[in-house]
Amino acid sequence: MSFLIREGFLSVCLLQSQLITMLKNIFVLLRYFTFWLLFFLLERCVFLLYYIHRLKGVSFYEFIQVYFYGAWMDASMAGYICAIPALLFVIVWLFGIKKFPITIVKIYTWLLVGLFSFLTVVNFNIYREWGTKINFRALEFAFGSPAEAFSSSESSPVFLSLFIFAVLTSAGIFLSRLIIEYRIFRGGNFAIRLLLSVLMLGFNFLAIRGGWQLSPMNESMAYFSLKPLLNYAAVNTEWSLVHDILNNKYNNSNPFKYYSPSEAKSIVKGLYLKPNTATTDVLTTRTPNVVLIIMESFTGNVVESLDGEKGVAPQTEKLISEGLFFNHIYASGGRTDKGVVAVLSAFPAQGRRSIMKENSKQVKIPALSQSFAGKGYSTSFFYGGESRFFNMRSYLLSHNYQKIVDKSDFDPKDMNSKWGAYDGAVYTRMLSDLKTAQAPFFSTMLTLTNHEPFELPSTPRFKGEEIENKFRSTAYYADSCVGAFIREAKKQSWYKNTLFIIVADHGHYLPRTNLEIFDPQRYRIPLLFFGEVIKPEFRGVKIEKAGSQNDLAATLLNQVAIKSDAYTWSKDLLNPGVAGFAFFNWEHGLGFVSPQQAISYDIVGDNIVFRQDSANTSSDKLLLKYGKACMQHVYQQYVDY
Repeated sequence: MSFLIREGFLSVCLLQSQLITMLKNIFVLLRYFTFWLLFFLLERCVFLLYYIHRLKGVSFYEFIQVYFYGAWMDASMAGYICAIPALLFVIVWLFGIKKFPITIVKIYTWLLVGLFSFLTVVNFNIYREWGTKINFRALEFAFGSPAEAFSSSESSPVFLSLFIFAVLTSAGIFLSRLIIEYRIFRGGNFAIRLLLSVLMLGFNFLAIRGGWQLSPMNESMAYFSLKPLLNYAAVNTEWSLVHDILNNKYNNSNPFKYYSPSEAKSIVKGLYLKPNTATTDVLTTRTPNVVLIIMESFTGNVVESLDGEKGVAPQTEKLISEGLFFNHIYASGGRTDKGVVAVLSAFPAQGRRSIMKENSKQVKIPALSQSFAGKGYSTSFFYGGESRFFNMRSYLLSHNYQKIVDKSDFDPKDMNSKWGAYDGAVYTRMLSDLKTAQAPFFSTMLTLTNHEPFELPSTPRFKGEEIENKFRSTAYYADSCVGAFIREAKKQSWYKNTLFIIVADHGHYLPRTNLEIFDPQRYRIPLLFFGEVIKPEFRGVKIEKAGSQNDLAATLLNQVAIKSDAYTWSKDLLNPGVAGFAFFNWEHGLGFVSPQQAISYDIVGDNIVFRQDSANTSSDKLLLKYGKACMQHVYQQYVDY
């Protein structure tokens, strides 16, 4: 009897020992998982501290919500990271392999800590410039145009960024050594080990998915606030990046599905109906030369006539007083590749995508260069930078630009900007080439000096190392170059028969610094017609009608009696029967401007984050309907091309 009792006691002890061993192994994995939750929390703290100046008025409760909502997505990303170590752990434990690859897991962990710390620092500049965290487009930009990407980042505080990177990496490695236990406790019944292994892998999968609910983890689950910065802080950077890469590489469906395709198309068609009224003729000739100047980052915030700062663009102000000025124009998006397509092809920005990058699609949209070439115009394009930037050269050639001048055509002495030749040198080359250009001609200039890192070939107009003053100085330089170009052009034989058009490729958050990505003022830009071909009665006139970059095509072509039917996203701003409105979008949202109101809508958070007239909500439903239909339809066209 005593023998049986002793054997039973030993069996219980053995079972207890095995259970303790198994629990210890479970805690090993839990500790690894917990480390990543804590590291992501640290990442989030760094992001919020960096932008603490934008969080005035945010309550303590809202701060806590950032971490509460972010933890859900953090757990999903931690699940992805833990998948490989967990699988290795289970194989070693289940099959009794004697040696666990501790060194491999440590290297794996520390490499990810370093990579994620780097992404955290990179986010500082990307969020400031693009109003979003690092995504597929940012990587595409970095790997496709590394020199340009490096130049774009140079206005960031380098030493502060390196310091934060070093501190965050060191803190991550220290935490890993403190929390993670790189070992396996041997023993345990095989059947129980198998069951626990399946359960552990199952729970890891559940963490990746985000829970049992019908919808798997997505970015909207981290959104909780009407303040976009708080939502971006809650979103796990690495999770968002991985899914954005997968969506862009392997998902070609339309993510904007608010209406049936036919209904969205009908709404947009109603907005762009061609009126029966005739356009107002403002030119003295139907066959002028056309010089189109697309100015880099020339935001309305530096143009006094657009409620911008005084003294930054005096030459533009002088031209406005003598030309025909459209003073309620908005950029379609926030990047040069999108702005060039909006100006030349009247095709709106497509949120996260860029049609310029895809040759099979961009060849199917029209362009002003094609329309003018079809009427016997010679065409040329001048740019001081790399014309292959973001596939632009392919776009230009496939749209009948017969001559392209870029950085490869300038002397080394002119290549004194990180982007290429300064604007002054490019204008000089343009003036020289136009002397022998076959008339009539359609010539386009894309400037570049007013771009990060905001370098100048001369003494800055605005003193100081603050990024705001650097931007003011390069904007002043860009403006002075336009003025000098016009003065020299007046001496040329072709001047009297030339229409000059000045427009920005996109707006900018500088020099104000307080403009969020959703603020319509960030998209407001100048559009100016200038030259002796403008009838005297229209010189000095301002057109108050709201419009977009896209509207340049129809407005211009109708003045020179060239059909504009192919530009379905363009309306004639000089036709009195055309309604005034503008549509713009960014990575995660859209905006719509009417004569009485302007709203911005966060697509992921599904809420209106800006109203120009905060006391008036009566038009929200209608403007949101227009904006959603435009976003859905333009993206569907992009997909279908």
